[in-house]
Amino acid sequence: MRNLIALFALSLVTAMANANDAAPTTKPAAEKPAAIASIKPNLRPTAATPAAAQKSEEDAEVDLSVRIAEKLAELRAKQALRAEDAARARRASEARRKKEAAAAAAAAAEAAKPKNGTHWTYEGEFGPENWSKINTAWASCNTGNRQSPIDLRDGIKVDLEQIAFDYHPSSFNEIDNGHTIQVNVAGGNFLSVGGTTYELQQFHFHRPGEERINGKGTEMVVHMVHKSYDNKIAILAVLLERGDANPMIQTVWNNLPLEKHMTVTPSIVLDVNEILPARRDYFTYMGSLSEPPCTENVLWIVMKQPMTASPQQMALFSRLYPFNSRPVQPSNGRMVKESM
Repeated sequence: MRNLIALFALSLVTAMANANDAAPTTKPAAEKPAAIASIKPNLRPTAATPAAAQKSEEDAEVDLSVRIAEKLAELRAKQALRAEDAARARRASEARRKKEAAAAAAAAAEAAKPKNGTHWTYEGEFGPENWSKINTAWASCNTGNRQSPIDLRDGIKVDLEQIAFDYHPSSFNEIDNGHTIQVNVAGGNFLSVGGTTYELQQFHFHRPGEERINGKGTEMVVHMVHKSYDNKIAILAVLLERGDANPMIQTVWNNLPLEKHMTVTPSIVLDVNEILPARRDYFTYMGSLSEPPCTENVLWIVMKQPMTASPQQMALFSRLYPFNSRPVQPSNGRMVKESM
C-alpha cells in the first residue's frame, strides 16, 4: 500500500514536472532565454520532495487506517445489533413455545378430567356428534360399535318366534323431559321373546322416525322401553305413518303437561295395546339406546307393519319437537334378522 501511494505521489510529481517542462515551449524561443534558464532549476524536485512524499504517504496511511477502523466499528455495531435482534427473537420464540406447551398441557389436563355434563340436544354444539364429549359416561355414543338406530337392510329372513304381549290398561304419568314426550306406565305390562320376559317401563316419541328400512324412514316412531328382572333392555319400535287417528296417542296428547319437566298424572288408564299393529312380523338386532348414555347390549324389535296417526296428531307433536332423532349409525356388520 505504501508503495502504491508512493508511486501515485511520484507519478503526480512527475506529471507536474512534465507539465511545467512543456509549458515554456509554447513561447517563442527567442524571447527571454535567461528567464527560462533561471526558472527551470526551481521546477525540478528539490531535496525536500522525498520527505514531503513520505509524510504524505504516512498521512494517507493514517487516514486509511482511520477509515478502516471506522468501517470495522460500524460493521461490529451492525453485527452486535443483529446478534441482539436474533437473541431477542430466540427469547420470544422460547417464551412462545413455553406458553404453547403450558396451554397444551393445561388443555390435556382439562381433557383428562372426568366430565359430568347432563345437557344434550339433537342439533348443534350439544348434538349427537358431541354427546361423548359432554359426559365421560357417554363415551359409547362415539366409541361404541353397536349403536342405534341403523338402516335395516339385507336382513336374514327366518321363521322368528312370535312375540308374546301381555299388555293391560294401566295408570300412567307424562313428562315433557326437554327431548320428547315420555309416558311412564305402571307395572304389569310384559312382552316375552327369546326365553326372556321384559316389563314395559316407558314409551316416547321421535320425529322423524329414527329407524330406516332399506333406506326409507317414517314420519314418526314410538319407542317402548322394556327391562327384564336382570336389567336387560329390550326396545319395541312401532313406526308411525299418516292415516287414521290413534286412540292411545290421542289419550297422551289430551294429557300433555303445560310446562317442560312437569309431570302430569291423569286419573284415567291407558291401553298400550292400541299402539300395536295387527301383524306381528318384525326385525331384530342388537344395538344401543339411541340417546345418551348410548348404552349397548340392547335388544331391538322393530315392527314391520306401521301404525297410523292423524295429520293433526303428528302436527301437534311437531309443534313441540320438530326434530328429535339421532342420525343412522354404522351397522358394523351386525346381523339383522327379520320375519319371513
